[in-house]
Amino acid sequence: MKFRKLGRTGFEVSEIGHGLWGMSGWSGSEDQQSLQSLELSVGLGCNFFDTAWAYGQGHSDELIGQIAKQNHSKRLYVASKVPPKNRKWPASPDYKYADVFPRNHVIRYAEKIRRALGVERIDLLQFHVWDDSWTDQPEFRSTVEELKDKRLIETFGLSLNRWQPENGLKALRTGLVDSVQVIYNIFDQAPEDELFPACRELNIGVIARVPLDEGSLGGKLTLDTRFPSDDWRANYFGPDNLPPTIERVEKLKQILPAGMALPEMAFRFILSNADVSTTIPGMRRPDHVKQNLAYSDKGPLPADLLQELRKHRWDRRPRTWAA
Repeated sequence: MKFRKLGRTGFEVSEIGHGLWGMSGWSGSEDQQSLQSLELSVGLGCNFFDTAWAYGQGHSDELIGQIAKQNHSKRLYVASKVPPKNRKWPASPDYKYADVFPRNHVIRYAEKIRRALGVERIDLLQFHVWDDSWTDQPEFRSTVEELKDKRLIETFGLSLNRWQPENGLKALRTGLVDSVQVIYNIFDQAPEDELFPACRELNIGVIARVPLDEGSLGGKLTLDTRFPSDDWRANYFGPDNLPPTIERVEKLKQILPAGMALPEMAFRFILSNADVSTTIPGMRRPDHVKQNLAYSDKGPLPADLLQELRKHRWDRRPRTWAA
């Protein structure tokens, strides 16, 4: 496993981390298997774990808290997220900051997350949604400063809305934000335009989420794929998105180098970008952990393949089924 700096936080994090959303938000999740996968990640060198209170109302926080306690001799970094008070994803300029992240709400959830993790101080606390129209709200600054002054958190970050990587640039320049979490993969290359250069300039860590486009870049979906109604992917891979996604995935398969699987190409595309600090695939199964973490040893993709993958950029706009 290779390690990278998470921006100015100084944290040395594994370039492939472990996302916990699928352990509480997708069908088929089972605690024993989740714990086995998390423990295996630690054993294979992963030291960065991303969770959120919204993933099972604190359940994922408790799961990684249990793993961290069992591995107290190792430095594991855990990032979690405060849910929006109005419980609406994604953020919108139509919502008032006071209705989404008021001070009392943020402090209360920071305390709840801290207890669920079983730590004195949270390594990285993020707002689970963001809209840049809120940047100048005085309570935003005072709340983040209070979180740090009270030593409830070590560092602070933002998780940006799907397909809106530029909707956070203003907040990055406040000096309050230590890291940013954004969707970045072969399809979603837009963060390279403005966000990554800003993060490079300001030394802000980049957490690349959704490396496999919610699973499509695993290469196993078909036009007949269906998910249970209570699984978030049932909407994401509905009739508006599944057919065009399958079409694009099939085109990617046509340019795969001999002996390389599609997931390997997807991960190595992300890791070829030095602006990325870590990427956080969701991994519920031990076999996925072994497979995904091994890609760190493969190194960047050849320059000619990276250039070819630029042609597969897919610029999308927020949709109701992709919240």
